[in-house]
Amino acid sequence: MAWDAWGTGPAGFLAGLLIATVTSPVGVSGAVFLLPVQLSVLGVPNPAVTPTNLLFNIVSGPGALARYRDRLSGPLTRLLIAGTLPGVVIGAIVRVHVVPGPDVFRILVGLFLLPLGVWLCVRAARRPAEPGGSGPSPRFTTALALGVGVVGGVYGIGGGSILGPILVGRGLPVATVAPAALASTFLTSVVGALTYAVLSFTAEGDIAPVWSLGLLCGLGGLIGGYLGARLQPHLPERALRLILGLLASVLAVLYLIQGLR
Repeated sequence: MAWDAWGTGPAGFLAGLLIATVTSPVGVSGAVFLLPVQLSVLGVPNPAVTPTNLLFNIVSGPGALARYRDRLSGPLTRLLIAGTLPGVVIGAIVRVHVVPGPDVFRILVGLFLLPLGVWLCVRAARRPAEPGGSGPSPRFTTALALGVGVVGGVYGIGGGSILGPILVGRGLPVATVAPAALASTFLTSVVGALTYAVLSFTAEGDIAPVWSLGLLCGLGGLIGGYLGARLQPHLPERALRLILGLLASVLAVLYLIQGLR
């Protein structure tokens, strides 16, 4: 079924704009929260919703990356990219050939969002610890990035929204993690979207991205990310993390209920 660009395109643009405005101040692309909107509001079919979400990251990401252009060549960036790029290809193959059903997919979405939401809430509620030490080893970092890349390929996110909190929690400073995670998210989304486009020629069903929707959501996200970055110094970070955590937890519960019916 063709997606109605004229009917729901403006809603996609607005969704990308609002979500990115809220999430970009805390270093998250917003794709993790856009996917449920695509499924429930915009009516994007499975599994095309996943590469469409990756396309959103591709279009919306450059605005945030431009702010970190002087800090994108560090060793952490290379470690994350080395893990997430092959991981997202594996995740895309798993998504298309193993878990294409909507009920199973909703359960996976719920199982992913719930711990992420709880993690964000806990970190928002307690006083942030001062980063210290050398952080995780390169082997651990790459292995973590590989696992997150697989999850990102299945779920339709680049993985930075998972990598960031984990690495900061292991002692790395946010100033080091944020540009590396955003760069990883952007490049992983490019590879993931291309992988889904290739798989669309070898498997049945709606697998290729809904290009018009991904572009419209991404344009909204590009503007929203810029606005959020400008607003960030004036917003309480702890409150934003708590809001995002509660939102992710509520969405997780809803999808788990729907998937288990």
